[in-house]
Amino acid sequence: MNMAHVEERKGTVYEDIPHYNKKTRKKKRPRLMAVVNDACTGCEACIPFCPVDCIDHEPPADYAGAVIPPVRIRWHECIGCQICARVCEGMAWDAIDMISIDQFEADFGIRVGDQLHPPGEVPQEAVGAAISD
Repeated sequence: MNMAHVEERKGTVYEDIPHYNKKTRKKKRPRLMAVVNDACTGCEACIPFCPVDCIDHEPPADYAGAVIPPVRIRWHECIGCQICARVCEGMAWDAIDMISIDQFEADFGIRVGDQLHPPGEVPQEAVGAAISD
């Protein structure tokens, strides 16, 4: 763990939140899934804490009604670590709910597997590689 980062967090709401030095990947089906609720202000406080980088803003075409759209969790990348929910709760918005994977699948009609991307979706890495070629 980066000790400078630990010192930087002392005395803040982030003090008890684990810090990962490298990005991780989903290795198995999570037990919990992060779901953004209507309280989200789009402040982005959760984004830098996600160890798998699965949080971004709703695309403007998908969301109309606010200057700053709320964040979204890319469910196929989420590992259910709860860090985003803890950060959001610590910031007083409590806009990310952690629900069981079974409830998530029932509520949203989505089957979450071990895949890194939803079936039929081109992985972002492949899109980036195609653009740089």
